[in-house]
Amino acid sequence: MTDYQGKKVVIIGLGLTGLSCVDFFVSRGVTPRVIDTRVSPPGLDKLSDAIERHLGSLNEEWLLDADLIVASPGMALATPALSAAADAGVEIVGDIELFCREVNVPIVAITGSNGKSTVTSLVGEMGRAAGWQVGVGGNIGLPVLSMLGHDYQLFVLELSSFQLETTHSLHAAAATILNVTEDHMDRYPFGLQQYRAAKLKVYENAKLCVVNADDALSMPIRGADARCVSFGVDVGDYHLNQQQGDIWLRVRGEKIFNTREMPLTGRHNYTNALAALALADAVGIPRASSLKALTTFTGLAHRFQIAFVHNGVRWINDSKATNVGSTEAALNGLKVDGTLHLLLGGDGKSADFTPLLPYLQGDKVRVYCFGRDGGELAELRPEVSSLFDTLEQAMRDIAGRVQPGDMVLLSPACASLDQFKNFEQRGDVFTALAKELG
Repeated sequence: MTDYQGKKVVIIGLGLTGLSCVDFFVSRGVTPRVIDTRVSPPGLDKLSDAIERHLGSLNEEWLLDADLIVASPGMALATPALSAAADAGVEIVGDIELFCREVNVPIVAITGSNGKSTVTSLVGEMGRAAGWQVGVGGNIGLPVLSMLGHDYQLFVLELSSFQLETTHSLHAAAATILNVTEDHMDRYPFGLQQYRAAKLKVYENAKLCVVNADDALSMPIRGADARCVSFGVDVGDYHLNQQQGDIWLRVRGEKIFNTREMPLTGRHNYTNALAALALADAVGIPRASSLKALTTFTGLAHRFQIAFVHNGVRWINDSKATNVGSTEAALNGLKVDGTLHLLLGGDGKSADFTPLLPYLQGDKVRVYCFGRDGGELAELRPEVSSLFDTLEQAMRDIAGRVQPGDMVLLSPACASLDQFKNFEQRGDVFTALAKELG
């Protein structure tokens, strides 16, 4: 257990994670200060009166006076006040770093631009199917510090690039970068390689690395080494195999599971299953338990989820597709009997949308664009695109066009914050409208 006695600690950002950081330090006899740039942040009502707080802006004096700053992942290290504190020798970490310093239980660490929540949840289910006590958290589920003090045998953590930037003590039993595609380019001014560099930190000190054979950017900086196990569509230690209309999961050439038995569908979910299986194998989860979990795991809300089926039309909620790579994954290999009605739009986070163009070809696709970057998306293929202000307007237009055999797919390739509270709210609005209009 790390000793923080006598340290001047400042926590930036409240909410569930910030409160878990406060509790962590208080339990160790340290009274931190709290800063939040919001005037009325969530969790403020649960903050003890004994805790000094500064709201509405950053308090540079507090930051420079600190010994340790625990920064929310949403706070860029390049923020001038944080940069000045770092230059003055103040240590800056996140809650993941605090957690990693405390635990000696194996950790499976999962990052990537897309699929990480599904893979994290799936590995958790595989462990539970074996009767293990598994703590699942990080970028999803519980704040990691709230999992300390429980009798877990395994931790499965979803980690964002932002969280990895402030993490140095992670020694994962198994780690993966599922894929690297453009995302958060507004946070990474030096582009894709800067974003990738943050994700690569997950492999530092990892015992085993699970890499994507189809994505060179998922490899360690010096390429695959003896620690690496690979997964991929056609190649890799874990790969897919198509036989007589069925798709099998294969491990080192051996067929082990028919994807017909999975509630999850789509090639991207089959490769997610391969990655989860490789991670589970790496930490000794019995294979039979892992395969059992694949037969029961129905996926996560807002991730290529069937929202409504009526009159032969499928309405699919993939609101979690907040970047181009995630939408590509949804469209890759997608089979639609009739016309695909694709909803794109929101805040593109300065991304390049052109990788979507190959999926918008042919006369069986129509594109409905909305939100802040809707105009830019509509320019990809104007002849099949329509532009609307809102998701609701676009869906009302679609409702008058759909025929049996068609699919309506919300896979926006953009963040939701220009018009919604979060991607969950956007998905809920889509689902409610699908049921009303379908």
